[in-house]
Amino acid sequence: MPVPAITLTLPDWIDEEVGSRAYASDEERVALAIRLSRRNVAERTGGPFGAAVFDEAGHVVAAGVNRVMPEHCSVAHAEMMAFLAAQARTKRWRLNDDGRRYTLATSAQPCCQCYGASFWAGIDELLIGARSSDVMALSEFDEGPLPADWIGELEKRGIAVRRDILRDEACDVFRFYAQMDGASY
Repeated sequence: MPVPAITLTLPDWIDEEVGSRAYASDEERVALAIRLSRRNVAERTGGPFGAAVFDEAGHVVAAGVNRVMPEHCSVAHAEMMAFLAAQARTKRWRLNDDGRRYTLATSAQPCCQCYGASFWAGIDELLIGARSSDVMALSEFDEGPLPADWIGELEKRGIAVRRDILRDEACDVFRFYAQMDGASY
């Protein structure tokens, strides 16, 4: 049996949504992740999650959206797609091996899978919109178990965490997803 090629794709509208500008503040960075998540739902190209990796100047290295259902791949979460795209673009499996600082902005708190990947992806900061409790209260998504002190575990590894950035706006995407009958795509 031949070894299959593994290819994951992002929607063609991603670059248009991201643009070429710098995103200076934490709020601007999370706002982009939220816009990506909302558009992903509106375009019916995946689930209500968005993420982007930024360099220290605030430029987007790569962005991702949830592509689990369209790609038939349980690991195609927004954060994972952003990590994969950033690593492919930089040709580094650990982004900050170049000595620069990188930030991951997410529309919602990373699930247990994306949390684990954050340790090794080479990010220095994690910015979060909605909490996992919001995600589970507003949708059918199971975010999985995290250590009781998950923020402390990230901080021990040099990853600063800031959450509840534009939390209400991030939660609105899950309400929009429910209105769009999200489970049908």
